[in-house]
Amino acid sequence: MIRETEKTEQAAEPQTGRPAQSGEAWLGRNRSAKRRLWERLNPRHRKELRMLAEALALQQTHAQLPEPTRSRLDAALGELERVVRRIAAILAEVARRTPPPG
Repeated sequence: MIRETEKTEQAAEPQTGRPAQSGEAWLGRNRSAKRRLWERLNPRHRKELRMLAEALALQQTHAQLPEPTRSRLDAALGELERVVRRIAAILAEVARRTPPPG
């Protein structure tokens, strides 16, 4: 006589009862093309892409801000850019005045 075994639900499967991923995906062999491309990129390039994505998201958020808040943020960014330019000029002057080693 064949007995029915009780099915135990595993945490990795969704409520539908089907596996969330194939066995190949669990083993890491069936990754998407985008994921493989991301893994092949140099870590520095991945960082740059992430920064660009974050900048785009911040730009979209900035466009949705109320006008008073947006104008204050623009003024603060302008001030920050002015300070950065000043620091760059000071560093260039220090580098110009510093004699080469030796």
